[in-house]
Amino acid sequence: MNATTTGARRIGLPPQAARPRRPLGDPWLAGVAAAFTLAQLILVRPGLGLGWDETVYVSQVSGHAPAAFFSAPRARGVPLLVAPIASWSDSTALLRVYLAVLSGLALYFALRVWRAHVMPRVLPLAGVLFASLWVTLFYGPQAMPNYWVAVGALACVGCFLRARASTRDRAAWWGVFAGAALMAWMRPMDAVYVVLPLLALSLRRPRLLAALVAGLLAGAGEWVIEAYVGYGGLAQRLSDAARIQGGLGRHLAVVDQLRSLGGRTLCRPCAGSVPSPLVTLWWFALPLLAVLGTVAAVRARRALPLLLPLACAVTAAVPYLFFIGYAAPRFLLPAYALLALPVAHGLVYMVTAPARGIARTLAVSLVAAGLAGHLAVQYVVLERTVHRSAADRTDWSRTAAALHSLGVRSPCLLSGYEAVPIAFYTGCGSAQTAGHDTSTTAAELTRAAHRTPVAVLSPPGGRPPGDARTWPVERVGVLQAYVAPFVRWGR
Repeated sequence: MNATTTGARRIGLPPQAARPRRPLGDPWLAGVAAAFTLAQLILVRPGLGLGWDETVYVSQVSGHAPAAFFSAPRARGVPLLVAPIASWSDSTALLRVYLAVLSGLALYFALRVWRAHVMPRVLPLAGVLFASLWVTLFYGPQAMPNYWVAVGALACVGCFLRARASTRDRAAWWGVFAGAALMAWMRPMDAVYVVLPLLALSLRRPRLLAALVAGLLAGAGEWVIEAYVGYGGLAQRLSDAARIQGGLGRHLAVVDQLRSLGGRTLCRPCAGSVPSPLVTLWWFALPLLAVLGTVAAVRARRALPLLLPLACAVTAAVPYLFFIGYAAPRFLLPAYALLALPVAHGLVYMVTAPARGIARTLAVSLVAAGLAGHLAVQYVVLERTVHRSAADRTDWSRTAAALHSLGVRSPCLLSGYEAVPIAFYTGCGSAQTAGHDTSTTAAELTRAAHRTPVAVLSPPGGRPPGDARTWPVERVGVLQAYVAPFVRWGR
């Protein structure tokens, strides 16, 4: 016992006092998040006007225009998210900057959760892979729910693994609750699909199961209550949501998703050709690299930290690939966020796997060339998407200016073709007599025209409903407007 241990080789972790203190945060992850925020501000640009769905969400809390009709599938998460800015300012640029900064912070904290589960080299790479996708960059600063479901899924699955490993990790338990609540707050049904593997794993762990269910209920509680208050009950709201989405059933939407990869924000109906193989190659490589990374983790006896996000990515993607009759690239953002972890692990494995000479050089060159090509393709598609979206929103703004010149100013009401976004730009309310956003009848629209300025929009050659066909027709941008003759203020 008195023998000296000088020169003896130590094994295991050094004493607590001798361990270097870990700096607050992670500089690599902070760098990825900061670059993601900066890329949004430079490439998407704060001046990009609000899109169709964005005007619906923002109008719920904005003083600029009356609230648009809120259809059954939508949830109140986004209006609450944008309320700190939209409730007092109508500046789109300020809202974009706010969301870009917030999305960068959310990505940073969602990635930090995984530090105990994946190699230090893998985590920043996973963040880069997800953050560099054109669809992630495009929707990060937008008032849309899909990105927030993605970071909520990333945080929830990571915290689930931490809580499963240590029941004393209180932050992890709260992370499970908060991640599930965030997803359900934004899109309740997406949250359910994401957590299916987590629910299955927690069946024998009542506390974990309770945290997950409590999070889902906390996030979706308002949506469920609203179903009974304004939609005829939960079953009716679910039925209406399915009908608006074209009816849930057997629909092979894989090819539709491929068509949307060229920069189509909504593919409905989804016709036309599939983009160039250069644009879609990454999409086919994604599952292959994810499987490679997972197999490598299984061999290293660290399977669960990569198998679980892979399983959650599959359950998140299946409804949008096989059960819905149209496509939008943003629908798969939660799957992309979760797949980024095993994909990054697969790429790191390709570069670091035991190999000699030309095999190692070939692997490194292949990964480097693939990543460079991937980033170039994502930038080209993003630029094209931003340009097309900006053109559409400029047309809406011009139409709004033309309506103002005709005396259609707040308080006013618009109906017809693209009335929802144009009404927001004009400062009017919107009401539709047909379609998914039906909220009035032709007779009610005519009665409203005796009290307030009303215009019914249609494309050239289109015909409005009911008595609006007899109203004077005016050219407003690329559209035509049937303006009610009874009340025309300010002209």
